[in-house]
Amino acid sequence: MARKNLIEVSAGEAPRPSEALAASRPIAGLVPTGVRHGSPIGGIAKTLGNITQKVERAHDLERQMAEGNTVVELDTALIDASMVRDRLAMDAAELSLLVEQIRDHGQQVPILVRPHPEVKGRYQVAYGHRRMAAVSRLGIKVRAVVRNLTDDELVVSQGQENNARTNLSFIERALFAARLEDRAFARDVIMSALGVDKAALSKMISVARQVPTELIEAIGAAPDVGRRRWMELAELVTAPKLPDLLSMLSQDTMKAASSDDRFQGVVSALTNKPTKPAPQLPPLEWAPADQSVSVTAKSNGKTYTLALKNKDAAVFGGWISANLGRLYEAFKDSEKLETGD
Repeated sequence: MARKNLIEVSAGEAPRPSEALAASRPIAGLVPTGVRHGSPIGGIAKTLGNITQKVERAHDLERQMAEGNTVVELDTALIDASMVRDRLAMDAAELSLLVEQIRDHGQQVPILVRPHPEVKGRYQVAYGHRRMAAVSRLGIKVRAVVRNLTDDELVVSQGQENNARTNLSFIERALFAARLEDRAFARDVIMSALGVDKAALSKMISVARQVPTELIEAIGAAPDVGRRRWMELAELVTAPKLPDLLSMLSQDTMKAASSDDRFQGVVSALTNKPTKPAPQLPPLEWAPADQSVSVTAKSNGKTYTLALKNKDAAVFGGWISANLGRLYEAFKDSEKLETGD
């Protein structure tokens, strides 16, 4: 006896109720082949599909903003500095150079900000303070990545970006560490922000605690002064000596000096080893009768600079360079004649 067909559906079988319902109520954005695009049902489906796509794009944009994957343009007037300052001061010359670079080529690298935790509609910088200052001077909007960051995440991002991009000096990093500790950040968070181990962090914070902050700010970043010399200064500074040191640093000559020189001036004052100022000689100018070349010579005691101008400057400069050995031997011979050796 032949087995009945228990699985197959005959060609003439009517569609199941669920199939009929799907054909009459299509999913948004999907129009069945049996429905004409010009019919009312097709138009509604198309409209619902467009709405769905727009909503999905909006949700996707919100997700990217939250993850920090989207660059937006923000008014700098709506952005506040980080909760913890990491620089003693911005170098005016470097900032002016950055302004010109952005003016000529645009802002190539966005800054990182977070929605302000206390003020709705405002933002707070994690890193990119110099870029924001340069853009603000130009009066344009700043390109930024907006990311939801906790306080810990903000300072870690700020510190790690500075480690990778900028040349913060030892004392700036030490002050940054001390300020983070003052705001009750955990030591492991501070270590992550600065990229240092526990021992190095302890030394940094110790220096920042021992040397009065007002003295550090009066000296400046001192980029060529490392940890060892700051630790030596910390051992020399005492409270009774501080007023005299600050008075010395307030003098016009010290203000005009580099921060490295100011540091050395403080050390010299504390060790009673006064430094002799380098002699400042007036510039020397020379030119032959035909004025084919003009030479300006300057000296500050340690360096001597020659500047050549006019049409024969390159040729004459090349000849001097090629004959430096012979010229130096002639100089040594002249010294022997003068001293009688």
